[in-house]
Amino acid sequence: MKNFSLFFLLFLLTIACSKKEENFEAFSAETFAFDLGDKWEVNATVRVKGVKQVKVEDGDGGEVKVDNGDGYYSALTLNIDLIHPDGKIEKNKFSYTHSKKSNEILRDIGLEAQFELDSTYSNGVYKIVFNISDAHSQKSTSIEKELELKR
Repeated sequence: MKNFSLFFLLFLLTIACSKKEENFEAFSAETFAFDLGDKWEVNATVRVKGVKQVKVEDGDGGEVKVDNGDGYYSALTLNIDLIHPDGKIEKNKFSYTHSKKSNEILRDIGLEAQFELDSTYSNGVYKIVFNISDAHSQKSTSIEKELELKR
């Protein structure tokens, strides 16, 4: 019975300490619009976890050539779609490729977007769709956040 208890305890310890792969997921999306009189300035942020970060040593460049040196490289693409209050969709209103080197594996990575909307955009509740893809894992995710334009 002692052997079974010891085996069971070791089994539970192994399960508890095993490293689970985190899901590729976007979270904490925020959007803000600033009225500049004849246009709007939109600022949007989102955080992403579960990003595959590739270890690169001695400046060999790895899969992503950001700069030389040891570290962990991530490569994310952010495309923002804008959904108008009437349902019209503007694809790729903003696009950005984020390549980052870090000395350690990051738990999550923040992405930022800033773009302008001209005076043809009327008051109302729009939706910002953050479409994010990871170049290393070939995974993608998206998240929506409302954006109110109000003068």
